Amino acid sequence: MDKQRGHLRSVLVLMVVFAMAATSALAQTKDVIDEWATVQAPKAPELKPVTLDPKATALLVLDIVKQTCNNERRPRCVASVPKIQGLLSQARAKGVSVVHSITTAATPADILKEVTPLEGEPIVKASADKFLKTDLEKILNDKGIKTVVVVGTAAQGAVLNTGSQAAFRGLKVIVPVDGMSAENTYFEQYTAYHMTNAPGVGQQVTLTRIDMIKY
Repeated sequence: MDKQRGHLRSVLVLMVVFAMAATSALAQTKDVIDEWATVQAPKAPELKPVTLDPKATALLVLDIVKQTCNNERRPRCVASVPKIQGLLSQARAKGVSVVHSITTAATPADILKEVTPLEGEPIVKASADKFLKTDLEKILNDKGIKTVVVVGTAAQGAVLNTGSQAAFRGLKVIVPVDGMSAENTYFEQYTAYHMTNAPGVGQQVTLTRIDMIKY
């Protein structure tokens, strides 16, 4: 009887130990939502100056339309427009190809006057990925484009998706951080990090500022 009781006690002790170990393991297995408040932002990506070949470069001006670039929805976009306008003028003066995009809810007439397309500058219409069901890839291929400079809004939408798809197609992608905008700085931050670190994308992307771009 004493042996049976001793054996039973040993079994119970082992069960308690295993239960405690399992509980501890479960407590240590947290997902990103559990740890959200403790996550720290990584070191900021390095911004680099770039010198581009005008004949092999295209400037993509994405979704600078009244529906998305306004003080109510994205004041950061409105603030970026003068810099984008300057980049656009510089690109045109150097003979760089320019392609504009609009959202699915917009028309060419909705493009802000500061970046109004000139005659002959193509406009594509799509959601976040401007390659999807548009002629963008053909436009770039026909012009012999090897590098795209991507500006516009939203950073986490058109810039991230179009820039990524350009990278997947083997193009070099230049993203001036002061030319992309979103509703808040977090969206811009994670876009900048994604563009320089995502597999298949980061190797093709250079982050810069508009005043660091030369032709």
